Amino acid sequence: MTTAPPHRLAILTVVRNDLAGLIDTHDSLRGQLGPRIAWLVADGGSTDGTAEWLAERGDPPVWWRSAPDLGIYAAMNDGLDAARRLGFSHVLFLNAGDRLAAADCAVRLLQAAGRRPDAALFYGDALERQGDGRILLKRARSHRWAAFGMFTHHQAMIYSVSALAGLHFDPAFRIASDYAFTLATLGRGPAVRLRWPVCLFAPGGLSQRNAATGRREQESIRRMHLGQSPMRAAAISALQWIALAVRHHFPTAYAKLRFRRPEI
Repeated sequence: MTTAPPHRLAILTVVRNDLAGLIDTHDSLRGQLGPRIAWLVADGGSTDGTAEWLAERGDPPVWWRSAPDLGIYAAMNDGLDAARRLGFSHVLFLNAGDRLAAADCAVRLLQAAGRRPDAALFYGDALERQGDGRILLKRARSHRWAAFGMFTHHQAMIYSVSALAGLHFDPAFRIASDYAFTLATLGRGPAVRLRWPVCLFAPGGLSQRNAATGRREQESIRRMHLGQSPMRAAAISALQWIALAVRHHFPTAYAKLRFRRPEI
């Protein structure tokens, strides 16, 4: 009987001119990297010393490149293709500035993959750093609510590489391509909910800076991938706008509704 190869996790980081964030991400990986857990970095041609820092490391990523690209999702596609070539079984996209939530997080992810080798997607909760410095827990929603938008942070999702055959991030979507990518993955196998935080999310990312564009793109994605009628897709967008307005104008009330104190 042929023994299946052990699961291997690639942590993929994209960066452009954020060396401090890249170093912060790397610091959260200390003690977690090894033969079965590796770091891959796609740098979009930074001019802030990122490439030099990567080249001079005594423990460089197992794969990295530094060159101008067409944006964050093009960089993610490059990293994903590298993970495929290097034989990784699972991938986690952890952008510069984001961190793993705990010192044993990567190992727990591999253990989860071992228990459910049939799963196309694993997803967990996220920690979020607030403007006042507090770190709060943002629980994932069920993936069955995917029609209403991303059900957890992209950095708290782990994808099975075998389930991603032929799949890439669509560059036609500048903000919400990760949503289209996740919906496509959900159609390729079971999704498994992890009941613990996977990432510490760094605020101020692309989706937060361009929330309006992201909402419009999500509406198009729902119609394209889920076959929603224009009326239903627009109604969901309206609910998203209301939630966004509440978060912006009534941050304290939103925090009480959406966040919890970490249980770790």
